Amino acid sequence: MESKVEVLSTVKLQQSPDLYKIVDALNRTLKHQDLMFGLALDREDQEKAVFTIYRT
Repeated sequence: MESKVEVLSTVKLQQSPDLYKIVDALNRTLKHQDLMFGLALDREDQEKAVFTIYRT
C-alpha cells in the first residue's frame, strides 16, 4: 500500500534554536489527525528555517 504525503503549507521564518520544540509538540499532539510537521534550514539562507505542514 502506497503512502501519499501532501504538502499543505510551507513558510520561511527566522531561524531560532527553540523552533524544533514547537515542531515536536505539534507532531506529538496532532499525529492522530494525520498531520505531520517539518523543519529544515533554508539551503539558500542558513539564517532562515523552512517550516512545512504535511498531511499523510
